[in-house]
Amino acid sequence: MNKALKVLLFSLLALSLFVVAACGSTEEPAEEAPAEGENTEEAADEAALEETGELVVYSSRNENFVNALLEKFSADTGIEVKPLHAGDNAVSRIKGEAGNAQADIFISNDVGALENLRLEGLLEGSDPEGIESIDEKYRAEDNSWFALSARTRVLMYNKDLITEEEMPKSIEDLTDPKWQGEFAITRGGNGSMIGHVSALRNEWGDDKTIEWIEEVKDNAGSVLEGHGDIRRAVGAGEFKFGLVNNYYYHQQLQEPTDNNVGVIYPDQEEGEMGAVVNAAGVGLVKDAPNAHSAKVFLDWILEEENQREFSYESLEVPINPEIEAVEGAESISDYKTHDMPLSELGEVWEDTRELIERAGLDLDL
Repeated sequence: MNKALKVLLFSLLALSLFVVAACGSTEEPAEEAPAEGENTEEAADEAALEETGELVVYSSRNENFVNALLEKFSADTGIEVKPLHAGDNAVSRIKGEAGNAQADIFISNDVGALENLRLEGLLEGSDPEGIESIDEKYRAEDNSWFALSARTRVLMYNKDLITEEEMPKSIEDLTDPKWQGEFAITRGGNGSMIGHVSALRNEWGDDKTIEWIEEVKDNAGSVLEGHGDIRRAVGAGEFKFGLVNNYYYHQQLQEPTDNNVGVIYPDQEEGEMGAVVNAAGVGLVKDAPNAHSAKVFLDWILEEENQREFSYESLEVPINPEIEAVEGAESISDYKTHDMPLSELGEVWEDTRELIERAGLDLDL
């Protein structure tokens, strides 16, 4: 075989081997690894979207104040909400689930409870869109909770039984024997009662506050489960007046009957402490199982129309000054208020519960 033929045969063999190797390979080319830090945010978003599409909400608020809000959230976002209306037991439930969180969002009728959870490491910091619409004094330092609506402690009275001039004008007056059996209060474990007593401790000290609780408990005509019970009883004329949050007065005005009621914002005179203000709001539970849905909710609730929805259903006053209060309601800038920062309520929340019980006012009926 001549040299030229050998070279030709060798070339044909090499070519055939190359074609077979190329056609027989099934291995995909390796993808180039992203640079360090590249697309990490997109990857996190993709992982978050793999969640269930649910949102678990624990609430201590009246169910009637919350359901319409949560239904609107589901309609707007497509995220299914699973609510647990646990009343004052919501806080203890979150504490009991520490390290194994079952809730994503906590809706509270008391910022003291929210701050108490934060101090115990059970809420998580956040930076939701629109948070600047809430004044810093109405939110946690890490935005793990923020208030949305304010309510003030007032004396609602039945105009058929007592006149405005005859009404007591100070919370301290409730210990006067002249009011024996004439008014109603709520049980000691109610969130608003805890906040109110915390403010009294701040103003008076523990000894005087305990004495006040003891005397008011004995002086009251009845200790009822909730403020709705008080407003209905006052409207029906069972008591001359009751200690409630201001929005219960507006609710009673809307009733078709038993609506001849008035309201006193207490302690408005020179040298008096002013009316006690508390607020309702939301908190982000630490290690929420549906973290992406929780973030969507926090951004959503801070949209103005949803802040309005949160406060209007209960007839409370919006914290955001850009949102007009419900018709007939006084803004918290229209009257004298107690100056205890709401965030401090959390520091004494558990102590106040113990003090209330020690003074003889049952936390639960």
